[in-house]
Amino acid sequence: MPTNFTVVPVEDGGAGKSTLEDVFSEEDEEDVSPRRPYSGDVTPRESSPFINNTDQDQENYYDGKNMALFEEEIESNPMVSSLLNKLANYTNLTQGVTEHEEYENEEGVTKIRVKSPQMGTFIGVYLPCMQNILGVILFLRLTWIVGTAGILESFAIVVMCCTCTMLTAISMSAIATNGVVPAGGSYYMISRSLGPEFGGAVGLCFYLGTTFAGSMYILGTIEILLTYIVPNAAVFVAEKKEGEAGAMLNNMRVYGTCCLALMALVVFVGVKYVNKLALVFLACVVLSIMAIYAGVIKTVIEPPDFPICLLGNRSLQNHNFEKCVKTEVIKNVTYTTKLWELFCDSRHLNATCDEYFTLNNVTEIQGIPGLLSGVIKDNMWGDYGPSGMLVEKKRQSSVPAQDNSRDIYMPYVFNDISTFFTLLVGIYFPSVTGIMAGSNRSGDLRDAQRSIPFGTILAIATTSFIYMTCVVLFGACIEGVVLRDKFGDSVKKNLVIGTLAWPSPWVIVIGSFFSCCGAGLQSLTGAPRLLQAIARDGIVPFLQVFGHGKANGEPTWALLMTAGICEIGILIASLDAVAPILSMFFLMCYLFVNLACAVQTLLRTPNWRPRFKFYHWTLSFLGMSLCVSLMFISSWYYALVAMSIAGCIYKYIEYRGAEKEWGDGIRGLSLNAARYALIRLEEVQPHTKNWRPQLLVLLKLDSDLGVKHPRLLSFTTQLKAGKGLTIVSSVLEGTYMTLGAEAKSAEQNVKSAMHAERTKGFCHVVVSSNLRDGFSHLIQSAGLGGMKHNAVLMAWPGAWKQAEDSYPWKNFIETVRETTSAHQALLVAKNIDKFPSSEDRLGEGTIDVWWIVHDGGLLMLLPFLLRQHKVWRKCKMRIFTVAQMDDNSIQMKKDLQMFLYHLRLNAVVEVVEMHDSDIAAFTYEKTLVMEQRSQMLKQMQLSRNEREREAQLITKLGTKSHGNLNDNAPATPDHRVHMTWTKDKLITERNRNRSEPNVGVKDLFNMKPEWESLNQSNVRRMHTAVKLNEVVVNKSQGAQLVLLNMPGPPKTKGGDENYMEFLEVLMDGLDRVLLVRGGGREVITIYS
Repeated sequence: MPTNFTVVPVEDGGAGKSTLEDVFSEEDEEDVSPRRPYSGDVTPRESSPFINNTDQDQENYYDGKNMALFEEEIESNPMVSSLLNKLANYTNLTQGVTEHEEYENEEGVTKIRVKSPQMGTFIGVYLPCMQNILGVILFLRLTWIVGTAGILESFAIVVMCCTCTMLTAISMSAIATNGVVPAGGSYYMISRSLGPEFGGAVGLCFYLGTTFAGSMYILGTIEILLTYIVPNAAVFVAEKKEGEAGAMLNNMRVYGTCCLALMALVVFVGVKYVNKLALVFLACVVLSIMAIYAGVIKTVIEPPDFPICLLGNRSLQNHNFEKCVKTEVIKNVTYTTKLWELFCDSRHLNATCDEYFTLNNVTEIQGIPGLLSGVIKDNMWGDYGPSGMLVEKKRQSSVPAQDNSRDIYMPYVFNDISTFFTLLVGIYFPSVTGIMAGSNRSGDLRDAQRSIPFGTILAIATTSFIYMTCVVLFGACIEGVVLRDKFGDSVKKNLVIGTLAWPSPWVIVIGSFFSCCGAGLQSLTGAPRLLQAIARDGIVPFLQVFGHGKANGEPTWALLMTAGICEIGILIASLDAVAPILSMFFLMCYLFVNLACAVQTLLRTPNWRPRFKFYHWTLSFLGMSLCVSLMFISSWYYALVAMSIAGCIYKYIEYRGAEKEWGDGIRGLSLNAARYALIRLEEVQPHTKNWRPQLLVLLKLDSDLGVKHPRLLSFTTQLKAGKGLTIVSSVLEGTYMTLGAEAKSAEQNVKSAMHAERTKGFCHVVVSSNLRDGFSHLIQSAGLGGMKHNAVLMAWPGAWKQAEDSYPWKNFIETVRETTSAHQALLVAKNIDKFPSSEDRLGEGTIDVWWIVHDGGLLMLLPFLLRQHKVWRKCKMRIFTVAQMDDNSIQMKKDLQMFLYHLRLNAVVEVVEMHDSDIAAFTYEKTLVMEQRSQMLKQMQLSRNEREREAQLITKLGTKSHGNLNDNAPATPDHRVHMTWTKDKLITERNRNRSEPNVGVKDLFNMKPEWESLNQSNVRRMHTAVKLNEVVVNKSQGAQLVLLNMPGPPKTKGGDENYMEFLEVLMDGLDRVLLVRGGGREVITIYS
């Protein structure tokens, strides 16, 4: 088969070799060069599509010339070969697991490449999850839960909790396989899926849960030590029977504090010692489980000998006597036993004994009757009771005593706490936590996206099977009174689960002791690193100090914080009281893992492509519901406290935390909700009751691209009691290619001004060829769908008379025309710089509304909205209306008052009578000045235009040869303007330009009443403006704000300058004026 080859010229080999060496030498230098310190504002793995991205690579990676077509894109867009190379070389280490993984020098934190261990599913995920799930509750409380709740209810508790963790594991597997999960485990997954607010709140809840788990494991360790291993080591010994519980709690506090200090010291010295002991702790757990199953099998063949003593149907503490009899006969002589001495006042047969002791016989039964004994029937149902209730055997006859007041001093077995179903749920749930162990070690796994789902789900399935079988087997093998004996008092202070084990109870005692020690050490190792990860993300400002640590990266400050919180749990001193606390925090974490998966699944974002396919949003919602249910089942007040803590953290991060963009699902959810709402808004026009001002604010920028009138933003904020849309915009004159950077800079300046004035809304700066077109485009296209503006707010062009050209006022009038054509309201603020800022507080004053024509009710709605703001709150509202000659002013006032009553507006009503009067000479003079000024401006404009045309022609003539111009120039008719530049023409034009303005100015100061030549329409308009201004100034000169109807512009452009003069006369003598022009629809209604 023929092959086509292309011959390519190659440069000198030496040069190529040198280039290659340079490239590789520079890459080698990068690996050891210091990088900049890590900060919470930077997320290296998310800043670019490269996973291990370095800027230096891009400079030397593309020295060839075969991609010259794309050389401009190479700086920002990587080559595919480079991307694949970096993906293949990606490595990720767990945070803080490897000793000296990172060290800190003078320039910052520098990471050293360490070859990460590549573990499989079994070693990396399955065994750590097993070790974390099986722990203190299994060894110390599961038998008591089975005895108290019964087999059926205990099985229900186990099924509920294991189902919750299984559903959470499915959701976690979907998230963990949707890309690479860096160090940080569950916190990273939740924060990157739900955003910094949820991530920080749930991350801190997970941290608190892990910390209190350390407290629980330490308390479990001390309970095993003081109750079963060395009970004589107690520091506090109760002198009386009723003081034993308090003495035990004090002993737990003292020994627990010492144990915490020792464990914290071990973690501080180095985490490598904890890692070396992890295998020993795991072996203890496995051997203990095997010993339990071996003991169950042995009960079928030969049940163990653990007799218990019953007085009537009451279980007795048998560690103070050997024989379960009242008296014994030795050589035909009856002697009393030690049991007799416990219930009687002397050793003699005629001693006074406890009434119940006298009435009932003593019975000895086997505590472990065995799997085939049929005891499972007695243990099927629960036996709840209050604190201090006696542990009694069901179906055992007894004679009750009349006086039970001294029972507390007798060696009976009592309930130490009140028991009920919901309490047992909270105590048991910590035994199924620990499912995150695999995801937390994602960096150590050979294939995390395969190992995490498979290993975690398999571990949960295995532990669920162990718990379920243990519930059934404990109920089938152990007597009920022994199961309900929490501390093994009836079996000579043996651990109850240990009595079932084979070959010896000490296997379980020692195994559970070291298991609890190991779990406590792992909690104290993992919790500080979780707090450090949250602190380094920079989302919670007051936690920044906990991001620092030792030179090798160990989180010293976070460890101290963890030890302090852990001490709180130890001071509680009761494992049964601490367990529900950490249950709340873990359930909060699991709830948000399920929420994250459900949100991502429902949003169907393009980046949501998990490799784990066996998930569904319904399973996630079921997991969420189960988490919430378990929280309130366990302890409703703990649940409320945990939710309050999470809510406070959420609001704090939202208010003070750093803004992060992690591509989280909550932002996607907001976008979806916004899209849905916009589509719904597009369908129908909003009802009058829902109308609110959606403002388009037209700003003017100064030469430095700063906001020229910041008080316009203040006024916008004060109007926002309507809670409507705000779009703040401005226009730069030019082209976007040349002014793109300036537009972005101007946008940032506007955003800063909005932040300073507390204006919440959107900002948009556009670049247009001229200002008129730019503002026109904004009026037409600003907003999106149903969220478009319905009102335009702008400042009055105060210096329009002094302007060199007519563009400012012409742009203003065109804006008025366009808003009218678009059926949008228009608000024009005069003297905007004199308006109050948002920090001012206006005292006594009025907001005066001059209602001349009906504009849809906007004039009355605006003062109401302003008075909702603290700046205008103390101002009263006055409404003025004008009565003509034929109007009944008294009836008008009554009607207006009734109208305002139905509108639920409080305002003082006043009717101003304006009778027809002769037009004053002042009006004629104002009109004459206006028209002469208008005529003068037209002449000046014509003169300017003619000069511009001639200058353009001269420039054009200079580019051509004089001869060709004479040959080819067409004959100019006499009636056309001669464009030939001559000396006479120049002198004539100069003289005309010098004289005409002087004539105009002279006429301005030497006016004569040439009234006959004036435009009568202008006279009438000027008359109205003058008379109305006199009335307004007379009534409202001292008002804080005056709102006036804004007259419409002339239909033809010939009288534009006159229109500006009318408005100027209308507002003359007033400080703060807001001209209002309605949008052509009703905005206020009397109906509910």
